[in-house]
Amino acid sequence: MRQSRQRTAVFSSRIDQSTAQPAAADLERSIEHSAVQLLSRREHSIQELRLKLERKGYASEAVGRVIDRLSARRLVSDERFAAAVIRYRAQRGQGPVRIRAELRRQGISDAGIRQAFDHAGLTTDEAVQDPEAAIDWGALAGRVRRRKFGATLPHAPQARAKQARFLQYRGFTADQIRIALDADPTPDFDSDLDFDAGANEDSDEDPDLDTGAGDG
Repeated sequence: MRQSRQRTAVFSSRIDQSTAQPAAADLERSIEHSAVQLLSRREHSIQELRLKLERKGYASEAVGRVIDRLSARRLVSDERFAAAVIRYRAQRGQGPVRIRAELRRQGISDAGIRQAFDHAGLTTDEAVQDPEAAIDWGALAGRVRRRKFGATLPHAPQARAKQARFLQYRGFTADQIRIALDADPTPDFDSDLDFDAGANEDSDEDPDLDTGAGDG
């Protein structure tokens, strides 16, 4: 009788194991499908993708295994995500200080951020091979200033201070702000900027911060 019960227990255990494996595989296929749907819309950082999948109710361990596979296949990449954010935010008239803070919030390492900005600040010769990758942050600060305040450079201390505060809020460094306030205006190159020049620079709300991180 005891041997019969033992055989039954062993048999039941084998059944449980055999059914658990397909169930786990089905779960991870479901997670991967959800992940690929999110990635098809735009680039995500690994941290951002993980949080979105976990918010859908998927178990953290299973999500981790799926993301490891997607990362190995280069379907999700912190490097690509950082490059995309830098390009997008620069187009929206934001400076490197603000962009770095956003990348940190999205889980990008300091080393990854440095690498992404090194690529974004290519030299002129390198930029010939990849023109969209090179960003002159001082020149960008000047374009943002002109978009907001017009081509005339400020000379009165109060006007300079106001424009400097605006550029600091947009995320530019002191050196970049100095360039923007002292450079000769070249408004012909400002038309491709995409931000609301009428936004209140003292407001805590910035509509430009939305990169779609809340979708899905």
